[in-house]
Amino acid sequence: MKIAIACDHGGFELKETVTAHLKSRGCGVTDLGTHGTDSVDYPQYAMAVVREVLEERADRGILICGSGIGMCMTANRVPGVRAIMASEPYAAKMGRRHNNSNILCLGGRFIGPGLALEIVDTWLQEPFEGGRHQRRLDLMEELARGFAS
Repeated sequence: MKIAIACDHGGFELKETVTAHLKSRGCGVTDLGTHGTDSVDYPQYAMAVVREVLEERADRGILICGSGIGMCMTANRVPGVRAIMASEPYAAKMGRRHNNSNILCLGGRFIGPGLALEIVDTWLQEPFEGGRHQRRLDLMEELARGFAS
């Protein structure tokens, strides 16, 4: 599985931990930055991962900022993105199972590395159930098109 990953300064340390873990699991990883703790603007990093996922250069994406909230809000502005923010494994499980999430957002200042890796592993291994959940995702996309100008 190919994973695109990016962070801002608040998520840098956790990104480094998650990246090493993904590689140890045999995942291909594209690290899109940031590469240090100097303050940066998270939207550009979120959109870099969005592009990789939507253009199918990555199977899924992981975004990490201080809280996970800003990255998640930014990513979800783009049609076709189903980003979830997870601070515990059950959210990751259900985000995949029922929502077919393609981007996982984590808060580097909210969760520790052990819990983060458990969330990532859960999210990577959980399949999408399809069925009624696909119908709901299709409806979500259809309704959102009504707001496009």
